[in-house]
Amino acid sequence: MLDITAEQRRALRSRAHALNPVVAISQNGLSEAVLQEISTSLVSHELIKIRVFNNDREVREQYLATICEKLGAAPVQHIGKLLVIWRPGPDAKPATVRRGRTEARRSKRSFQGATRN
Repeated sequence: MLDITAEQRRALRSRAHALNPVVAISQNGLSEAVLQEISTSLVSHELIKIRVFNNDREVREQYLATICEKLGAAPVQHIGKLLVIWRPGPDAKPATVRRGRTEARRSKRSFQGATRN
């Protein structure tokens, strides 16, 4: 399982807010085919949402832990029936996360303020 800092997790949660689930886990559970689909989606997108059609929170927590351990991903968020996971792409540096929206705004503002006279 990949470890990320609280700051990285916050930035990833922010990025994931607008995403739609790309994989669904239904009553058949977490099969090898589902794990393969999640892995393929992580290669394409790095950050994905997974919808779990199960009412038991403990089962969803178990799915999240299993997915992250088997695929070397980081758990970002578990809210309701949605799981958010992140794994850096094959060509990305191991611990890099794009800057969050707020941080990008701050640096843009400070840059604009420096150019004005």
